[in-house]
Amino acid sequence: MRPFITKLANTDPIRAFSSIQHRPYSLLLDSADIKHQSSRYSFVMCDPCEIVEIKNGNITITNDKETLTLKGDPFAVLQERIKRLNANMETIPDLPPFQGGAAGLFSYDLGRTIENLPNIALDNENLPDMAVGIYDQVLAYDHLKQQAWIITHANNEQEAENKRQPILEAIKNTPEDKAFKPSELPWESNFDAFEYTQNVQKIIEYIKAGDIFQASLSQRFDAQLPTDFDAFRHYKHMRNINPAPFAAFMNLGSIKISSASPERFLSVENNTVETHPIKGTRPHIGNEILDKAIQLELKNSEKDKAENIMIVDLLRNDLSKVCEPHSIEVTDLCKLESFTSVHHLVSVIKGQLRHDKSPLDLLRACFPGGSITGAPKIRAMEIIEEIEPTRRGAYCGSIGYIGFNGQMDSSILIRTLVYQGNTVSLQSGGGIVADSDPDKEYQETFDKANALFSSFEDFTYEIEENYLKMMAGVK
Repeated sequence: MRPFITKLANTDPIRAFSSIQHRPYSLLLDSADIKHQSSRYSFVMCDPCEIVEIKNGNITITNDKETLTLKGDPFAVLQERIKRLNANMETIPDLPPFQGGAAGLFSYDLGRTIENLPNIALDNENLPDMAVGIYDQVLAYDHLKQQAWIITHANNEQEAENKRQPILEAIKNTPEDKAFKPSELPWESNFDAFEYTQNVQKIIEYIKAGDIFQASLSQRFDAQLPTDFDAFRHYKHMRNINPAPFAAFMNLGSIKISSASPERFLSVENNTVETHPIKGTRPHIGNEILDKAIQLELKNSEKDKAENIMIVDLLRNDLSKVCEPHSIEVTDLCKLESFTSVHHLVSVIKGQLRHDKSPLDLLRACFPGGSITGAPKIRAMEIIEEIEPTRRGAYCGSIGYIGFNGQMDSSILIRTLVYQGNTVSLQSGGGIVADSDPDKEYQETFDKANALFSSFEDFTYEIEENYLKMMAGVK
């Protein structure tokens, strides 16, 4: 197969995805925060030529000819399925980097196929550990150039026309949008405040005992949805009030995933690898004077900088497994970045991928991301499994693409919602270190989840005035 290119006019990613969101394995990779430096490209996909799903080590491959069930290394299996298409491996110049290939969900629990972890937490979401489509057609958007293309891999022009015409017709007939109607949801957590703070203290005791340096602890919130709830309509509302550079929406049929992630996990462009771990969070209040004080306090926080640096060291070690010797460098350390609802400390690590390694080798070497597990990673994951009552599923996994051309980009799935039947869940957490304050750590989970809560209710949870003064250093 080879790529056929058609330039599109008078469309955008949201309009295009609105027209195909109900099609099988429809996926939107959405650079929703146009002010962010990483928000240049968006991609729309549906109707993959092949689907690769994994649950509890069982791999299922489905295409229009057959369904296969097998065991093995899921990363190696996915690599082999990509190569089977024999698609063009060269990057077409002057087009967005993803030009067809594999894209989809890599759940946190995919890490069980890499490491031997205990089986303690309840798995009460029927979510695949990996759900990836191999797409021979993608709608690609360059927000800087304000230009869109449909890239179709086919054997000839007529085959390409047959593939793209249904999508172009659907976009042409996009139905009129309906406004999202906020409604208060009865959220329930898998921890109460006492349990959460007690478990923060338990992790601190593990640190003092020398087991770990840091571990991430989260709580999960679940709620019942109204009978007429439309997940993608809610996503559009959420992206308007909380735009994010690595936003995404994926339709897995009975399960839908919606993300407003600010965090890049791994990218590969022309063999250059980047990862952007986030550690260190404060609420973004919307008051200029107070926000400046909060930013200054975060930048000067030795605790948050130490937390970030630990994860930088962990990721440097992970990257060293697949990168050229001496190529790994930290180009930004604990840089302040502000988003709609929070301020973060973000570091940037780069390296050169070895010529005998693929982006999927890189993903396997680093999965799941150190910023949402802890250090050392395996022991931190064991402690997470012991303390958190339910499996993480999509939360702290990744959504992204691996192109036929060897390019890759992916997010860390934080600020993420999972819709299943008439329920929705979200999860929020933070890194615990030796000098963590349990009450502050508990409050931080709400600071991070606040934008998601308010997207349903059209209401912002109040953050106590005393807390604001404490965080900003205001007397």
